[in-house]
Amino acid sequence: MSSVACGRIPDTRQKNATPWRRRIALVLPGKSTLDVFVKRVLPVLIVWHSPCIPYHVMARKTVADLLVEVLADASVRRIYGVSGDSLNGITDSIRATKDLEWIHVRNEETAAFAAGAEAHLTETLAVCAGSCGPGNLHLINGLYDCHRSRVPVLAIAAQIPSNEIGSGYFQETHPEHLFAQCSHYCELVSQPEQMPRVLEIAMQTALSKRGVAVIALPGDIALRDAVEKAPRLRFPQPKPTICPSDDEINILAELLNSSIKITILAGAGCAGAHAELIGLADKLQAPIVHAMRGKEFVEYDNPFDVGMTGLLGFSSGYHAMMNCELLLMIGTDFPYQQFYPKNATVVQIDVRGEQLGRRCKVDFGFVGDTKTTLRAVLPKLQQNRYGVHLLESLDDYQKARKGLDELATPNSGKKTIHPQYVARVIDQLAAEDAIFTCDVGTPTIWAARYLTMNGKRRLLGSFTHGSMANALPQAIGAQVSYPGRQVISMSGDGGFAMLMGDLLTLRQHDLPVKLIVFRNDSLAFVELEMKAAGTLDFGTDLRNPEFRKIADGAGLLGLRAESPDDVEALIAQALKHDGPALVEVPVSRQELSMPPTVTFDQAKGFSLFMMRAVFSGRGDEIIDLARVNLFR
Repeated sequence: MSSVACGRIPDTRQKNATPWRRRIALVLPGKSTLDVFVKRVLPVLIVWHSPCIPYHVMARKTVADLLVEVLADASVRRIYGVSGDSLNGITDSIRATKDLEWIHVRNEETAAFAAGAEAHLTETLAVCAGSCGPGNLHLINGLYDCHRSRVPVLAIAAQIPSNEIGSGYFQETHPEHLFAQCSHYCELVSQPEQMPRVLEIAMQTALSKRGVAVIALPGDIALRDAVEKAPRLRFPQPKPTICPSDDEINILAELLNSSIKITILAGAGCAGAHAELIGLADKLQAPIVHAMRGKEFVEYDNPFDVGMTGLLGFSSGYHAMMNCELLLMIGTDFPYQQFYPKNATVVQIDVRGEQLGRRCKVDFGFVGDTKTTLRAVLPKLQQNRYGVHLLESLDDYQKARKGLDELATPNSGKKTIHPQYVARVIDQLAAEDAIFTCDVGTPTIWAARYLTMNGKRRLLGSFTHGSMANALPQAIGAQVSYPGRQVISMSGDGGFAMLMGDLLTLRQHDLPVKLIVFRNDSLAFVELEMKAAGTLDFGTDLRNPEFRKIADGAGLLGLRAESPDDVEALIAQALKHDGPALVEVPVSRQELSMPPTVTFDQAKGFSLFMMRAVFSGRGDEIIDLARVNLFR
């Protein structure tokens, strides 16, 4: 066999042989001989004369290849992340196989939030990745949010070379310890023989326990030959139903039949059980108060809805709970103890037994999913003939709703733009199936009070973890998952600025997300908390750039409202724009968002704040506060 056939460079010193370098130079003049040989000739020789190369070298499957295959086989469609050398095996496998899409973001925290949004909306496993050390450390905050929101997310935390672990190597961390508190499962893959079993355990754990699972994978292990050659698990994801025992269902029915003034507190656990929940409320003549995470599942087509309670809620929701004889908690982990009734009988239904009694005293607890449990108890219930509690609660709700709607006025002809009006315009102009994300702080308040859910719209936020900077990253995950739907981010200027670099992700992936930035040049919700505590606000000022110009520079449509009369037209323009757009809306900084009830301590604290402001030479703030909130 010739030397060429075996992939070796021919011996140009042979007598009468034409030098191969001269042949290349004749064909491709002006090119470096070595450059041409490596890039043009060598690949051709390898392909043409592959019999000289052992088959397993040509067709070998690496651990990274197997990982990508297992994920694709489980209907995962993409991985969010930032490339890095310890992820090279995985990203190269994605490039070569095209089984998955690599969504390149600018910060791994964005990757985790985006994966969480995808998991929330699709109810399927979503995946994010971070390179070793700082790369996967950036994932942690977003993963905490995913874990506490109970959405199935797999995080791939790349690791330093396996033989260097424990040596204090460059970028060395220990992911199996770092991610322990924000995951149900976190294991290091130290040998190819562990794959795909460890990966599949992680996936099943994330799906079954509804939370985060992490695998730490050293870059060198990802490039080694796989021992197993295919996925091991191919069964459909189980969807069990959970119901209390027959005796427990009878006890529950007896409790509900013997009570007159009943209020339902419904949360995210009511997803998929809307008809059963409405049927229950009708049978019991019970007003329904919803938690923030339950808003998108409970509020729509609901004649028994009386709004929310808590710091974001309405007075009607608060009074409906405080005036009941029996509070029925269904699929909720509402955390604020001060908003629970002190003297009512409390009954709680939750699919997770460990949550029973976590937030208040519970007299009767039942473990079951909402749909199955309500279907079991409904036939055993008698029609409640006492409707006064419901009518009074609905009347309170109409009054509270009217008061909130009066705050959402355009204030035409004046300079001040009220954020309530901006939220109301977004609600009115948004598509019927729009997906909303909202930053923690005042944007969440406006979303809670002014966005209308209809069974098709979706609403995402960091409602349990309470992280700033969630809205833009979650909008990225939502838009990638549903490219044909309208996605609107209600961003605060503080939260938006934290991960503003991922505006570039919108342009890079051509994601037509619409960002409405509520600009009040402050950490406004923090200021409200300071005022309520009697503290002069400090450290909350934000010296912002013009976000419109930053958007323009990033390749987005950038718009800015200068008066209330601009708001509707500019938001409409942004929503119609074929591509990503940002509308910067300067809103009043001193806007008060009153909770459903004001405690003596809060009133005392606010009075103390006003006194301190005057004595500190900041009396103009009190005047501005009154002007914005009293003389609208």
